[in-house]
Parts: sequence; structure tokens; C-alpha cells
Amino acid sequence: MYLILWEFQVKANHIAEFEKIYAVDGAWAELFKKGQGFMGTELLHSSEHPLAYITIDRWVSVKDYESFLSQWKDEYGKLDAQCEGLTERESCLGKFETGFNRKS
Repeated sequence: MYLILWEFQVKANHIAEFEKIYAVDGAWAELFKKGQGFMGTELLHSSEHPLAYITIDRWVSVKDYESFLSQWKDEYGKLDAQCEGLTERESCLGKFETGFNRKS
């Protein structure tokens, strides 16, 4: 599995709109569903910092994610631009793979 984690600092007056767009059934998830190998997205809200959120996007593989980006680049860009005003800051925390074998 391939996971992508994003951290967001949401503007206080845009919390409801942000939560709607980034929810498990929000606009991002709907766009991602167009790509083969999308497994779901999760929105986490900090219990310590009321404006802090993390998203976790799950894909079957890096290849599936990269294929999605290639095929839906324009739509991704449009939605990303639409969401720009919702946050003070956003950063990719990393891209991770699961299911590897680690030897001691």
C-alpha cells in the first residue's frame, strides 16, 4: 500500500468548508476515485490544536498514484487552486509504502 500524508493549518473562518472538501466523501475523495487503485482517504483533526488537520490518502501502489496524477492533472490542479484560500499552511509530511520485508 502507498500512503500520502498532508498537514494543514486551516483558516478559522473556513473550517466547515475545509472539512467538507477533505472528508472521506468530499471533493478530493471523489476526484481520487477516478483513479485506479485508490483505496480511500482519511481526515484527522487535532485534539490539541483546533485548526490543525492531517489527511491520509491510500493507494494500492505508487504506480496507481502516479497514473492518477498523470491522467487527472488538470482536475487536480483546479481543485487544488480552489482550496488554496482555505488554509494558512499546508505541507506534505511524506509518502510511505507498507508491506516491505525488513530483516533484523
